[in-house]
Amino acid sequence: MASIVRPSLLRQTALASRWAASPSVATRSAFMKPSFQSQLTGQSQLMGVAAFHNTVRRTAILPPGPQHIEGSVNDPAPIPEPSASHGSYHWSFERLLAAGLVPLVVTPFASGSLNPATDAILCSVLLLHSHMGFQSVVIDYIPQKKYPALRKIFWWLLNAATVTVGVGLYEFETNDVGITEAVKRIWRA
Repeated sequence: MASIVRPSLLRQTALASRWAASPSVATRSAFMKPSFQSQLTGQSQLMGVAAFHNTVRRTAILPPGPQHIEGSVNDPAPIPEPSASHGSYHWSFERLLAAGLVPLVVTPFASGSLNPATDAILCSVLLLHSHMGFQSVVIDYIPQKKYPALRKIFWWLLNAATVTVGVGLYEFETNDVGITEAVKRIWRA
């Protein structure tokens, strides 16, 4: 991989160094593009392009969300309803699950014993940890105000995926070798 990329990086670096050393506008025009400000004002100013930048900037993949402002600048910010389950208790529970994964992952491999109860607890904690992580992604990247329908769709997709994975892990634990034995077999293969 590095041998494929290296010639193009060296070529771009050499072109950038030639551009920086060259005072002529004719040479620079090959490496320059009009700036956004010059497009607005109609003046021809040139803006440099980074040495390792080799792609053309195109339009955004998704159009921007609705661009409207509710209220005025003098309106107070809305205060959400207080909820202990989505406040500090929720954060503490996430940290407890994350910290609990460390001994649950290490114990079956270090002790050498395959206990179905430890395996079941590991699967449960792993499933809850993953669900809460993806839940945070949905909360962070799909705002409720801008995309209420899309957020609801992703919320239900997340719940359906969690139930599906939970049923799959239960079947794998009860009818097959279990997750720790499967990892051991894959590791030795």
